[in-house]
Amino acid sequence: MQVIATAGHVDHGKSALVTALTGMQPDRWEEERRRGLTIDLGFAWTTLPGGRTVAVVDVPGHERFVGNMLAGVGSVPAALIVVAADDGWSAQTAEHVAVLDALGVAHGLLVVTKSDLADPAPVLADVRERLAATSLAGIPGVAASSRTGDGVPAVAAALDEVLAGLPAPDPAAPVRLWVDRAFTIRGAGTVVTGTLAAGTVTAGDRLSLGGQDVVVRGLQSLGAPVERAGATARVALNLRGVAVEDLSRGDALLTPGAFRETAEADVVLTRTVDKLPAELVVHIGSATVAARVRPLDGAAVRLRLAAPLPLRVGDRLLLRDPGSRTVHGADVRDVDPPELRRRGAARARAADLAAGGGAAADLARRRVVPLADFTAMGWPVPAGATTVGRWLLAPGLADELAARVPAVVARYRQLRPLEPGPPTAVLRSALDLPDADLVAGLVRPPLALRDGRVVSADGGLPEPVQRAVTEVLARLAADPFAAPDAEQLAAAGLGPRELAAAVRDGQLVRVAEGVVLAPGVEERARRALAGLPQPFTLSQARQAWGTSRRVAVPLAEWLDARGVTVRLGDATRRLR
Repeated sequence: MQVIATAGHVDHGKSALVTALTGMQPDRWEEERRRGLTIDLGFAWTTLPGGRTVAVVDVPGHERFVGNMLAGVGSVPAALIVVAADDGWSAQTAEHVAVLDALGVAHGLLVVTKSDLADPAPVLADVRERLAATSLAGIPGVAASSRTGDGVPAVAAALDEVLAGLPAPDPAAPVRLWVDRAFTIRGAGTVVTGTLAAGTVTAGDRLSLGGQDVVVRGLQSLGAPVERAGATARVALNLRGVAVEDLSRGDALLTPGAFRETAEADVVLTRTVDKLPAELVVHIGSATVAARVRPLDGAAVRLRLAAPLPLRVGDRLLLRDPGSRTVHGADVRDVDPPELRRRGAARARAADLAAGGGAAADLARRRVVPLADFTAMGWPVPAGATTVGRWLLAPGLADELAARVPAVVARYRQLRPLEPGPPTAVLRSALDLPDADLVAGLVRPPLALRDGRVVSADGGLPEPVQRAVTEVLARLAADPFAAPDAEQLAAAGLGPRELAAAVRDGQLVRVAEGVVLAPGVEERARRALAGLPQPFTLSQARQAWGTSRRVAVPLAEWLDARGVTVRLGDATRRLR
């Protein structure tokens, strides 16, 4: 399916042409049909002679309803421009074409209607000349009479050719469905309609609406139930999880996590203007939001929106001055812009935006950013970028930061020689990282991450401490359960800090305060106990270990805590 929107002055026959093409009356309201005046958006569809299905969004042509017109053309890729042969180019023709030009619509068909009332040739020539300076320059044109039917088949054939030339939408893209209608159906509940410009919607999908999850209970396309609809398509979604009273035109159904709601964006106008008003109205899709305007320099502008919108880099906005009815096109360049504090920052920012460096330049400026946030802005991951957990690092930054880690570790060890290395929080602060989890991706051999610290494989203990530990280990090798007492440890030069360092380094095992033994003591103790009758008493265990009660009591409790032994109700123990 393809979708196209009408455009043109009131009374030039847009709705009549749609009816002649499709056999359907697009006007939905009784008042519209009675007055012969389209007020709101209308919808119709047909299958063209070539077999291609087209849905038509019919927009009002009266100047009072230009807001409704904007909601109808905001999501469609092509326009059906209608000009009457007996009236020619008119005020709303010019306004509608200016809108399409600002939106960058480059595909369309010009139809000069009411060819039975006047010669269409002069109007065709005049409108083509006027379109030459717009994005719609060179589009084909035909003449027709909806009343007599003359030329309508030619319109259908020309429309078929125009639609065949449209760029293919991406069915795998995230969904952003701008709501243009919301209503209830008895027995079904809340229903919304919109033009699906990209992506695919399936019954059962979970989408995000204003920060809350909603579920697609079912969907229709062109009036018929379907299990799945892919872009481009007109769709009606039956939603669970939201009341119709909480919905309005301009809301957007989104793939969760795929878009960033923003109230501030940097844009570049498609045409430089001398002066912009302080406030404009921003249009995208079917949404309309007021915005304060801060010119940066040249065509670069910062917009502060009155309400957040799900914008992405690359979006085309329409900026409208309600007072003068002037419209401007603007391309979104940044949906998370930096603060502008220093003198000259606005001019420098404008130069960056004008340069349009793309994803690599944006990531280089941010340095480190959550990967999900970066892609939600609309950026692809640039070549050479590094992913560490949930974070994305600019190309080359990981190597640059990793090269600084050894100096931080060395300085920390110099100040605290008894510690194996700095905790990750110290590295996070020293390298100005947003998250300590990033440290894991920056530690390179011979450094390693162990127990939350960055340690050196050949770091070890200071030489005097290591010599004392080696002496203690030599004594324990001869008598594994003869833990040295506090006086013996102090005499060897092992105070509380030195002992703690030796334990952290894995060279000693702390069984209890003041009781340290050699690594492997757990298995040695188990083997000694295995030769005893089960269960056994503490006295029997002490004798099997050949040690004092000072060591035996905490060692037995340590083994209990580690699940090696089980203490029974009569104060005896057995091996587990």
